[in-house]
Amino acid sequence: MSSHPEPIRASTAGAPGRTAAEIRRDIDLQRRDLGRSVEALRGRVTELTDWRRQVREHRRELVIGAAVVGFAVGGLLALRRR
Repeated sequence: MSSHPEPIRASTAGAPGRTAAEIRRDIDLQRRDLGRSVEALRGRVTELTDWRRQVREHRRELVIGAAVVGFAVGGLLALRRR
């Protein structure tokens, strides 16, 4: 691994000689892409934090987990009474 940082390379987005109209167009495209990404992320967060939907979709796993916890707690209580 080298101790010198990589040189910054010019991309076509920052290349000299672009007109103001080209820069504005690129900014508008980036803004639209960012807006779409934010909306997609918002939808995904809403989907993942909808606990009712999560319960509906994972009912079987929840029932199995509850049964395992119930048996474990019951077993521990039975051992303590001895």
